[in-house]
Amino acid sequence: MRSGFISIVGRPNAGKSTLLNALLGQKLAIVTHKPQTTRTRIQGVLELPVRKKTKTDAGRAAAQIVLVDTPGVHKPETQLDRRMMQEVHDALESRDVVWFLVDVTHRLPEVRKPQTSEEFAEARKVRTLGQHRRMLSKAEDDFALQLVKKLDCPVILVLNKMDALPKTALLPLMAHWAALHTFADVIPISAKKREGLELLLDKSTALLSEGQRYFPKDQLTDQPERFLVAELIREKILLLTGEEVPYAAAVIIEKFEEPASLKKTKDGKLPVTKIAAAIYVERTGQKAILIGKQGEMLKKIGTAARKDIEGLLGTRVFLELFVKVQEEWRASRGFVEDLDWRRQLEQMAEIQHRNNKLAESRGALVKHEEE
Repeated sequence: MRSGFISIVGRPNAGKSTLLNALLGQKLAIVTHKPQTTRTRIQGVLELPVRKKTKTDAGRAAAQIVLVDTPGVHKPETQLDRRMMQEVHDALESRDVVWFLVDVTHRLPEVRKPQTSEEFAEARKVRTLGQHRRMLSKAEDDFALQLVKKLDCPVILVLNKMDALPKTALLPLMAHWAALHTFADVIPISAKKREGLELLLDKSTALLSEGQRYFPKDQLTDQPERFLVAELIREKILLLTGEEVPYAAAVIIEKFEEPASLKKTKDGKLPVTKIAAAIYVERTGQKAILIGKQGEMLKKIGTAARKDIEGLLGTRVFLELFVKVQEEWRASRGFVEDLDWRRQLEQMAEIQHRNNKLAESRGALVKHEEE
């Protein structure tokens, strides 16, 4: 059996979360059309059964692959951006293989002929919007590629969204990227249509070492359900609100009460999970947009999120949403770090430990008084 960690990196909106969900066969990472949807690294555990070798099939060893989805690689401007890029660096520290995902619908930079200074100055004056976008795109590609070039592990170039291009465009794309870095392999795929994924898994599994499982066979992720719930709520905010609000919104679960039993009630209904979540924004105007006229927008977000959360938890859900203003929270290091679900778990464990100690002290005091 083979096992290992594969980190998925690339520019925002390259399709990293779509690929993770497609391989796992269910929704683990939220997906929207807006860049920088993913803010933290998410681990999904993929079990691959052995595939026996035949005359037409090279076969594949059984494997457990821990897929690590990461935020899109971008130049950080705020404390939140810096935290997101730290998540990328952390994912690249503990990895055996890296998938460098590229959105092939981004047009390649034009090959420009040498120009005199006068010609270059004139070209700058008449530069088209398309040329400007290609220049920005190249700068973003170069920035992302710098991370990959520093790695000492195998890096597979994954050309995503190939369903959106004619097959004749594949060779120029491969030639362009092959000239920029020596990749262990180049695999064209369509995460959305689930094309090319088996070949990607075959090539990647062959690069992993023999080893035991890192997680139990039936475990899907290391992320607790309460934090997956927060992400589902944030996804609905991203999908249902305009350009300004989504990036200024953060969701923190304040109450998560699971039912004592998952058995149906006497009237045949599923038990209820009670959840209260706070949505933080940076300005009162954003709060007004999120709530909407007579609370309509907040109700729409809650209804859409509740349906997905019920599917995730397998229970009915009573969901309360509150909107709070935390001015310029994206620039606050303390607030941004508190959003990390790992830190929240540590804080919850500390509170539980203190409560247990307090309960023990009270119990000992009562016993002493009784004696």
